[in-house]
Amino acid sequence: MSKVIHKSLYFILLVFVGVFIVSSLFVRAQYNYTLYGDNPILGTQQWSIFIPVIVLLLVSGVGLYRLCLKLNKYSPKVVIPVVLLCSLGIQILIIFVLPRVPTDDSQTVLSLAMNMLYDQDYSSFETGGYLHMFPFNFSTVLYLKTLLYLFPDNYLVIKLFNILFSTVTTLMIYLIYKQLNTKSADRDYGVLIFAATYLPSLFLNNLIYNDVIATAFLTSCLYFLIRFVREKSWQTIVSAAILLAIGNGFRSIGVIVLIAAMLTILLNMRSIGFKKGIASIFVLAILFNVPGWTQNAVLKSSGAVNEPVGENSAPVYMWLNMGINLKRFGFWDNMESYQIYQREANYNKAESTELYKQEIERKLSEASLSDLAQMYYKKIIWTWTEGTYQMDRYGIGNENSSSGVGRGRAGGIAGSYSYTNAVTDLFQGDSVYRIGLLWVVYVMNFMMYCFIFIRVIGGIRRKRYDEVSLILVILGFIGFYILWEIKSRYIYPVYPLLVVLSYMGFKDAYNFMFHRKLGWERSSLGKR
Repeated sequence: MSKVIHKSLYFILLVFVGVFIVSSLFVRAQYNYTLYGDNPILGTQQWSIFIPVIVLLLVSGVGLYRLCLKLNKYSPKVVIPVVLLCSLGIQILIIFVLPRVPTDDSQTVLSLAMNMLYDQDYSSFETGGYLHMFPFNFSTVLYLKTLLYLFPDNYLVIKLFNILFSTVTTLMIYLIYKQLNTKSADRDYGVLIFAATYLPSLFLNNLIYNDVIATAFLTSCLYFLIRFVREKSWQTIVSAAILLAIGNGFRSIGVIVLIAAMLTILLNMRSIGFKKGIASIFVLAILFNVPGWTQNAVLKSSGAVNEPVGENSAPVYMWLNMGINLKRFGFWDNMESYQIYQREANYNKAESTELYKQEIERKLSEASLSDLAQMYYKKIIWTWTEGTYQMDRYGIGNENSSSGVGRGRAGGIAGSYSYTNAVTDLFQGDSVYRIGLLWVVYVMNFMMYCFIFIRVIGGIRRKRYDEVSLILVILGFIGFYILWEIKSRYIYPVYPLLVVLSYMGFKDAYNFMFHRKLGWERSSLGKR
C-alpha cells in the first residue's frame, strides 16, 4: 500500500511538471515592473530567444558539470568552505552594486521595528494598525528590532544577515542531496556550486523581509527530517521540529511543511516503528505552536496588547477571496479585498469573514466553469513558470520607481537605490542587461522542470521513492497556491527542493547520454 501511495505522489508531481513544461513552450510568464507595472503577464512564447538561451544553458551546464567532476579528488573540508566563501563574496558584491532600499511591506516592518526599539511604540497592535491586521509579521519585526539593537542601524547589516541565511540554505541543499544519495560514488560538488550561484537566491538578499530567513529554517528542517527517517534518532526529529517552528514563525506556510513531515513519517512508519512514529508526530505538532503561544503570552503580559493577538486580524478568507479573480488570476487585487475588512467590516474578523464568504460565493456563482478553469490554469502556470521569483522588483529594483508606471498599494513600489553607480545604470529600466538576466533565470527554471521530469520518471520506473518528503512539500505548495493569493515570490521556499531534484535529473540525463554511450563504445572495441 505504501508503494502505491509513493507512486501516486510521484505521478501527480509528474503531471504538474509536465503541464509546466508543455505550457512554457507556448506561454511566456513574466513579471517586469518597468514594462508592465505590478502585474502578472502571460504572453506568447518568444522562440527566437527561448531556444538559443536553452542551448546556451545546456552547453554551459554540461561544461560546468565536467569541471565539477574534476573537483572529486579534493576533500569536502576544502571544497565546501571555498565554494560557500565565494558565494558569500558574490552576494556581498550584489548588495553593494545594487543597493535597493526597502519599500512597501519591507519598509513597514522595518519602520515598526525602529518605532518599538527607539520609542517603545506598540500602537501598531491597536485597531487599524499593521500588526493588528497582520500579527504573523511580528516575528520579522522582532528580528529586525534585535538586529537594530545589536548592530549599527544600517540596511547593509540586515542584508548581510540575509546572506548568512542564504548561505545556510545553500549548505542544506548540498546536505539534503547527499542524504538522498548516500550510495553516490561522486562527491557531487556540482549541486553545491549550482545552489551557491543560483541567481534568485543571490539577488533576493536585497529583500528585507521574511522569505530568505524562513527558507533557511524550513530547508534545514527537511534535512533533519530526512535524517530522522534514516537514523530514527530523537535528536534529529527534535531539531527538525524546532527549525520548523521557527521557520513557520517567520512565514506561516510552515504548516505545509508540517503536513508533509507528518505524512513522510506515516509513510515510513514500518521502518521507524509505530510508537516512535506517533511520538515524533506529536513532537512536531507541539513544538510547532510554541512560538505563537510565547508571542501571545509576552505581548499580553507586557501590556502591549489588550486582546489576544489575532482575535480581530485579517481572516484567511481575505487571501482566499483575493485568490479568485478572473482578470488578474489571483494576483494582488489593488485593495479590493483589503477594503472589505478595513471599511465594510471595520477591522472585525468575524464580520469580515462572513462578507468574504459571500463575496467568494458570488464570484464562483457568476463565473462559468470555463472561466474558472482558465483562471486556475493561468494562476498555476504564472506562479510556477515565471521563474524569477520577481527578482526584477525585489532583488534588482528600479531607480525610477517614483514614476507613475505600475503604482500599487502606496505609490512607487519597485524599489529605488540608496545610491546609483555604473551597475544600477546598466540595469536601469528595460535595459538589455536586465531583460537578458531575467531571460536566463526564466529559462533556467524551465530546464529545471525538464530535469525534474526526468528524475521523477526514473523514480517511478525503478520504484525508487527516496525523495517523497521533497515531493510532498512541492505538492503542498502547488495545492495551497491554487487557492491562495499568488506571487511567484511566495514559492521561494521551494527553490532548494527544485534545485535538488533538478540536479538529480540532470545527473541522470548526463550519465545516460555520455556514460552509457561510452560504455557501448568500449564494449564494441572489446569485441573487436
